[in-house]
Amino acid sequence: MVNTPQYLEDLQAQTERWLQKAIGEWQMLSPEQLSYHPAPGAWSAAQCLEHLNIYGRHYLPAIEKAIQQGKKQGSKPAAFFKPGWLGAYFTQLMQPQQGGILKSKMQSPKNAVPAAQPDPQRMLAEFIDQQEKMLELLREAAAVNLNTLRAPISLTPWIRLKLGDTFGFVLAHIERHVLQADRAITGYTFPDAGTARPASAPVLQPLP
Repeated sequence: MVNTPQYLEDLQAQTERWLQKAIGEWQMLSPEQLSYHPAPGAWSAAQCLEHLNIYGRHYLPAIEKAIQQGKKQGSKPAAFFKPGWLGAYFTQLMQPQQGGILKSKMQSPKNAVPAAQPDPQRMLAEFIDQQEKMLELLREAAAVNLNTLRAPISLTPWIRLKLGDTFGFVLAHIERHVLQADRAITGYTFPDAGTARPASAPVLQPLP
């Protein structure tokens, strides 16, 4: 059980960090850097972004719908949020450990696998738009009950997580692939240098 205002504040801070990274760092990179594959079969940063955007196209409207329905029904915020067992499981499955270490590698659903060479600038622009939307929804969520409102997962409409769990799962998933994108960028070799920038961690294979 967590304090609801603090929970939402922490998620907003996390989202703001990714937004600033995308605007302050990734927008300064060349299309070649964003499209670089660090190893055969490994995703480029652009592919990581497209993968996240695919999920965002489902979860952002689903979250917004849940919030709007809650407001119409007179939903009121609860002082504490208690994660459900399934939502907590999904979030822990996605959440990187300290130092960016992942507990497991996972296969992405076919409908969430990115193109071989997505447009890096278009993917980045959409990612930025989605993070700005996420911040807006996190602020709006302060007015409703994160325990009682629910949103469907992307795999099936029959499984619906608590709204608070949906936020936690989606943001853990974003963090997972932001780290993956950063590592792909770090491995890029500049044509005039002949060497790659040092990597802080081993390259990760495609993740969900």
